[in-house]
Amino acid sequence: MSFPSLTIGDSVARIPIVQGGMGVGISLHRLAAAVAAEGGIGVIAAAMIGMREPDIAGNPIAANARALTSEIKKARELTDGVIGVNIMVVMTDFVSLVRTAIAERADVIFSGAGLPTDLPRILRGMCDERKEEFRTCLVPIVSSARAAGILCKKWLSRSAYLPDAFVVEGPKAGGHLGYKAEELDNPANALETIVPEVIDAVKKFEDQAGRRIPVIAAGGVYTGEDIHRFLDMGAAGVQMGTRFVATEECDADIRFKQAYVEAGEDDIAIIKSPVGMPGRAIRGRFIDALEEGRRNFRCLFHCISTCNPEKSPYCIAAALFNAMKGNLERGFAFSGSNVFRVDGITTVKELINSLQKEFDAAVGRFKANS
Repeated sequence: MSFPSLTIGDSVARIPIVQGGMGVGISLHRLAAAVAAEGGIGVIAAAMIGMREPDIAGNPIAANARALTSEIKKARELTDGVIGVNIMVVMTDFVSLVRTAIAERADVIFSGAGLPTDLPRILRGMCDERKEEFRTCLVPIVSSARAAGILCKKWLSRSAYLPDAFVVEGPKAGGHLGYKAEELDNPANALETIVPEVIDAVKKFEDQAGRRIPVIAAGGVYTGEDIHRFLDMGAAGVQMGTRFVATEECDADIRFKQAYVEAGEDDIAIIKSPVGMPGRAIRGRFIDALEEGRRNFRCLFHCISTCNPEKSPYCIAAALFNAMKGNLERGFAFSGSNVFRVDGITTVKELINSLQKEFDAAVGRFKANS
């Protein structure tokens, strides 16, 4: 059995897999294009995407917009598949990045790390200017049915617009988490619990709009069997990040990828981030130094609206950029909770094929037991 397709607005992905957006250079055009070429939704992460630009410290808004434009164009040159952009709400240049993604005709904008209440206003403002050109779909990332309901109501009242889909991210995800640290192990927040709750919450809005609002499950999805399980409970697709880091096409340095291969279960840590959220990362010397109370902070970028340079122990943009370049002495690698299961580096095509086989096997078992 083939994977079912995933439709978001006018965009149709042949397989129901969204590659998670991993910021500060982990998922750029190479990875996004490779995933899109295999039928999934490839995602370029916009967070501090311009770190290699010469004017990033002096003019970060322009540098990031320029780099995002370049990455989208490069991805388009490699594939005609579905290309999305992940843009965090807490970025100080959020509006600039959204406008850039829309102007470059990204198929989808995924937006979390805060509630993207103004996202449809930005889209509508640009559509009013050049109405026929822009068809970018807007997909918020939420961690609860309550957040999904709030966004639907706000978007309707402010812009007469509803999300084109939702990504529902559970507490096993990598990077920044939409929960307090003490909430991560609460069964009420498990992805298996919140996905059906979000599906139920958006149902009345689907009825009101006369169209489906697909729900995409994220956070801890690792195997084809996992994909089958979440599709069976009503999700339209899944988002996966950790699996795609350990691929040849991932834009990070080989030493970053190797950190995934070498990580054990005891190497996974929950850290405090200057973003104001807990984050899941692979433990190393940098994190050990933070836990010992060492502080090394110089703010050059003013990249995060919630970051207080007077209180933050480190610059997350610099730490993640160092890690992406393979300098894990001066940074750390975000990862999902299943990173310890990664045992080697593969290609995107090989990964998708293995997920398909696992999915088929799960479907076969399900039919045999029905």
